[in-house]
Amino acid sequence: MSMVSHYPRRASATLSIAGISLLFGLSACERPPVEELQGGYRGLGMTTLINPRSDAIRAAKNVVPEASPAAPADGPLASSVYQNIQVLKDLNVAEFTRVMVAITQWVAPPDQSCNYCHTSNMASDDRYTKVVARRMLQMVRHINSDWKDHVGTTGVTCYSCHRGNAVPKYVWFENPGESSATGLIAGNAGKNKPSAIVGLTSLPYDPFTRLLLEDNDIRVISTTALPDGNRTSTKQAEGTYALMMHISQSLGVNCTYCHNTRSFAVWDASTPKRTTAWYGIRMTRDLNNEYLVPLTDKFPSHRLGVLGDVAKVDCATCHQGVFKPLYGVSVTKSYPELQGIMHHEAAAPTTTPVTAPPAETTPPTASLGAAPH
Repeated sequence: MSMVSHYPRRASATLSIAGISLLFGLSACERPPVEELQGGYRGLGMTTLINPRSDAIRAAKNVVPEASPAAPADGPLASSVYQNIQVLKDLNVAEFTRVMVAITQWVAPPDQSCNYCHTSNMASDDRYTKVVARRMLQMVRHINSDWKDHVGTTGVTCYSCHRGNAVPKYVWFENPGESSATGLIAGNAGKNKPSAIVGLTSLPYDPFTRLLLEDNDIRVISTTALPDGNRTSTKQAEGTYALMMHISQSLGVNCTYCHNTRSFAVWDASTPKRTTAWYGIRMTRDLNNEYLVPLTDKFPSHRLGVLGDVAKVDCATCHQGVFKPLYGVSVTKSYPELQGIMHHEAAAPTTTPVTAPPAETTPPTASLGAAPH
């Protein structure tokens, strides 16, 4: 009797646990409809999953502000009228004013407007925000002129990153990790705790310092055999996977947007987007090292990270969840003043961009066919 009376309660508990497990399992799935877009040869599983509901949310966050009317091309140079213009010397007064008005909409808090960078003496450099903004204008022109292998004809403006915020929403600082006392995970700062940066996995949650600031190989499979210089280990592989998770989330795509799962490392089986990403990684390193890190001493302490480092950029800074920032709208077409093509600065570029990778690592143009989107 005792066995009979207890069995139904135990079965009920088992069914309840199963029901809860099923509920949580389904909550991690995409509910229909989910669309698939083929990005490679049939039979290779080169598909991108598209959730119309998620796409609608991302689309609402990636609307390009309406551009102001184009400025007349004639008139005196702004540098002949205003004092202390160091970057936009080639613009006339109307073009210069148009860019300044746009910057207040793209970057400055509404309650501060021009005062965010300027004092009553507009020529003064007393506010650090003006010094930083000047360097950022140089950076924008540098990207649009020298990194076409990544930005193409889309280009960037201040809005590409800032989206109306004084500080871009997606930036990163060096992460020292949480200190571990004793136990199995002691000394493993930087991993074993889920992080949104790497898709809530326990992969290293600061892949950026080694791979988007320092110039280290992003590699899982070594090109040489041990012991001849093979530095590809589990540690390097985990860092690579962490960065790939970040890129996937930043662009709102899955791995097959760039890679063929038959062999992630093989270039001639990859989509053309992998080459674009190769240049994007190197562009990001260039911007962090040549434009952002040198500004560290210009920022007040409250704008720095816990280790005293300046905010730096990663893939999410511009992409913000979509495969092309602002869905590929050519923002420089509306603002030729920032292209660095029609308008040239008197000073030579401060950096020498990587216009082509070294011969031994040149990524071939992928021949797998057009990638999704």
